[in-house]
Amino acid sequence: QVQLVESGGGLVQAGGSLRLSCAASGITFSSYGMGWFRQAPGKERECAAAITWRGGSTYYADSVKGRFTISRDKHKNTVYLQMNSLKPEDTAVYYCAAATRVYSYTWSKSNEYDYWGQGTQVTVSS
Repeated sequence: QVQLVESGGGLVQAGGSLRLSCAASGITFSSYGMGWFRQAPGKERECAAAITWRGGSTYYADSVKGRFTISRDKHKNTVYLQMNSLKPEDTAVYYCAAATRVYSYTWSKSNEYDYWGQGTQVTVSS
């Protein structure tokens, strides 16, 4: 069965960095676009970043642009989210998700994604 397993979350001070990883199994990883979503308490889930199936295009929410970097390793079936200059408002549960296709007009829409991980908590203290 399909599994997306996130890791790398934790507690960090404002200004610090974390790298999230999402290991995929049960899918042909190279055929899927991948996204990192996040959901803070009382807020809607939002897409922080996404990457196309070959990694040729990446997309970022304005709130993370210039601070977060999404990448993928086809040999490890893993997608990463490098998060720098973290802010308290980045505190959320972070989920990775897989979509058959990621386009410039669909990357941020959660209903375009087929598979989801269980999430990892990121807490940024001020």
